Order: sequence, then C-alpha cells, then structure tokens
Amino acid sequence: MPDVEKLINDNFGLVRACAGKFIGRGIEYDDLYQIGCIGLIKAANGYDESRGLMFSTYAVPTIIGEIKRVFRDTGAIKVSRSLKELSFKVAKARESLEKQNGREPSVSEIAQLLGVDREEVNDAICVLRPVESLTYEDEDGSSQLDLPVESDEERINDRIYVHTLLKGLTVEEQTLIKLRYFMYKTQSETARILNMSQVQVSRNEKRILAKLRMAEEESEKNSKNFKKSVDKWE
Repeated sequence: MPDVEKLINDNFGLVRACAGKFIGRGIEYDDLYQIGCIGLIKAANGYDESRGLMFSTYAVPTIIGEIKRVFRDTGAIKVSRSLKELSFKVAKARESLEKQNGREPSVSEIAQLLGVDREEVNDAICVLRPVESLTYEDEDGSSQLDLPVESDEERINDRIYVHTLLKGLTVEEQTLIKLRYFMYKTQSETARILNMSQVQVSRNEKRILAKLRMAEEESEKNSKNFKKSVDKWE
C-alpha cells in the first residue's frame, strides 16, 4: 500500500502546476490551489501502484478534474450535452486502444481515432467519473509527464513548509486538519471521531484555515524581507 501522506507531501508541485493553468478565469489562485489539494488527496487515496502507473499520471487528471468541477458547480463552466456524449466516446475509445496496444493510450491517439481536437478530449476526460488514469495532454501536446519535476530539495522544502505551518496549530487543530485534508474524512466523520457536532467542525475548520492563511502570508512577507536584506549585502 502506498504511503498516502507521503504522496501528498511530495506532490504539491503538481497542484501548483495544475492550478496555474486556471489563473484569470474568475477564481482566485489561493482557492484554486486549495481545490487542487483536494484533488491531490483524492488521487493519493485512490492510487493503486500495482497498476504500474506513475502517480503523476493518475493525479494530474484528478486534480484538474476537481478544479473544473468547481468551475462547473459555480456556473463558470457548463457541461454541454455534446461534451457528455464525447466523454462516453472517449471512454470507449480508451478501452479499445488499450486492448489493441496493451497500454494506456495518449490523448493524441484518442483524438485522432475520434477525429476531434486534443483539448476536446482533455475536457471530456475531466467529465468522466470516476476519473481515469488517462494521460493528460496540454494544448501544446505535452503530457503531465512533461510538467516540471520537483527536485529532492524542493520536495523537502515543501514538507518542511507544511509541517512548519502545522506546528503553529494546537494539537486539536492539527488533528482536525489532518483528518480533513490528509485522511480525507468528511465533516460528519471528523465530527464523530473528535466528538463534535458537524457545525462545530465546519466553524473550526474555517477558523483554522484562516489561521493557516495568515501564517502563510506572514511567512512569505518575512521571506521577502529576508531576501531584500541579503540583496543589500551582495
């Protein structure tokens, strides 16, 4: 079984890359990032390493699908009947090509088989439920495997950063956040575990997230001030 928490901590870079694709479309980047983290958590919980797929291959469509779902739910993206129909065609084409070639097909291969653009196939992938581990391709033909891969140093820095923020919370607050965002428990499940009401969990979660956001902003501010001080001495 994969280490779910390690998969999450090691792959925040995927969330940043995916969230960056939707900047300027009506939802703030911070919100996009938080939504993408939910997708990352879902991917980490649903990942089956026995299938021989890289985690990024499975995670990127899940993260993007979660972000697009929020756009659809808020009315920013409408799912047309034609897109729903295309999603079924994509699923059938994927199955056919996988049997034919003995591997996961790329978006380009499916697009060529169906006679549609890659972007249309990408949109259809995000409509599919559950999210398939289909290779995602961007407009320029690159796949998620072409996304910048974080170095070991960057991954370590991400883990240190997350744990540093969490250390500013009480034990009770850390437990709630870990249940909700690392173990992906619902508010009702979290309430039962912590012996709270669902309303209390909801209120506490909002308060804690606001606290983390303030800590993150303060950390970024201190980092910028430190960089300015260093620059003066160079």
